[in-house]
Amino acid sequence: MRIDIITVLPELIGSPLDHSIVKRAREKGLVEINLVHLREFTNDRHKSVDDYPFGGGAGMVMKIEPVYRAIEHLKSQRFYDEIIYTSPDGEPFTQKMANELALKQNIIILAGHYKGVDHRIRENLITREISIGDYVLSGGEMPAAVIADAVVRLIPGAITDEQSALLDSFQDDLLSPPVYTRPASFMGWKVPDILLSGHTGEIEKWRHEQSVERTRKLRPGLMKE
Repeated sequence: MRIDIITVLPELIGSPLDHSIVKRAREKGLVEINLVHLREFTNDRHKSVDDYPFGGGAGMVMKIEPVYRAIEHLKSQRFYDEIIYTSPDGEPFTQKMANELALKQNIIILAGHYKGVDHRIRENLITREISIGDYVLSGGEMPAAVIADAVVRLIPGAITDEQSALLDSFQDDLLSPPVYTRPASFMGWKVPDILLSGHTGEIEKWRHEQSVERTRKLRPGLMKE
């Protein structure tokens, strides 16, 4: 899999993608993550990537020319399954979406910045717009890293125990059950007896019940009718 991230601030996004599961997946050759510096696709001496919005108003807008050149340059080298734009008004990012993207071969993520990108890019080149939440960040670099991390960990081989990813929260529209480890008792706080029983069937039943209860209590919107 290959993920190309177009960004104004590659130094901001580099570190989060060079640790833990994502780092190991890159080292194994399971995924290639390429940071594309948008300023390399400008043609003025100031390497400008933003300009004032037509019609006035506060803030700046990502210019159409460098973004277009960057995307077309990448597209000239390979086919892309998705060209994603990170934006607060995009489609909410979910585990289901991460599962879908993990099956793709090549993805471009355009990290939004300033007041956004010239809308003509969104109308003509972007295939999917994604938001990681109903709030505004300084730029789309962190959302791009979140999307990449969520997708990469689902690639077969990225996690040593692949069953672990399948048991994550949201995979079955439920939150994960509580988890415990040694010691079985700490300051009088005890692990539920069922987890120490060795009865696999009963343990799985308990975990499912806990998942349902936690979802109903904490995230009722996830519960299917």
